[in-house]
Amino acid sequence: MKVLIRPVITEKTMAGAADSKFVFEVMPNVNKHQITQTIEEIYKVNVIKININKYKPEEKLIRGRLKSRIHGEKRAIVTLKKGQKIEGFEIKE
Repeated sequence: MKVLIRPVITEKTMAGAADSKFVFEVMPNVNKHQITQTIEEIYKVNVIKININKYKPEEKLIRGRLKSRIHGEKRAIVTLKKGQKIEGFEIKE
């Protein structure tokens, strides 16, 4: 079963990576235990805590008349054991 969709890489999430917090977009029907198992299997790290954020789908008006639909998503903020990192989340200077 597919659990992770993609890592969320933004300026804010990259700043959280310094504190061993990483953000992933996950499937809407998975729970924290499934996310923990998947992260530990794929990245070989120890997960301490997971927070879940759900974003509802919205409709936006473009130039006052056209409607655009924004899909909802579920994000998991994964906190790792102190000192552990996930490859690909480093800030390159």
